Amino acid sequence: MVSTHLAVVPKGPHDLALAPVAVMIDRNLGLLRDCSPGQIEVSLEFALNRPERSGSRSERASRVLEAALANVEMHGWHGEITVDNSRLRLSGGSVTLDLGLSASIVRFIEAGPAARRS
Repeated sequence: MVSTHLAVVPKGPHDLALAPVAVMIDRNLGLLRDCSPGQIEVSLEFALNRPERSGSRSERASRVLEAALANVEMHGWHGEITVDNSRLRLSGGSVTLDLGLSASIVRFIEAGPAARRS
């Protein structure tokens, strides 16, 4: 039987800042989620005001993270792209929260702007 009393209670003031941080990051990611990998590259160049340098998977993940965190007051929370490149993980309080990227963002991170749907 699953308990219906699984409410997460903030353990301190720091935890109360998670919701607005997550909402702002989700809005930033929303600008990329429905784009093609090529459109994501263009959007990142525009948002970050610089082109990709190495063209590596780790650089693409870093650029997605940087765009997602742009203009977000983090209130002590830390964001990172997960190892499988499918989520942005927020940690730093009593809980962690994973925000989904999208299949298109994952394809972009994995294969670059020329990635095609499989």
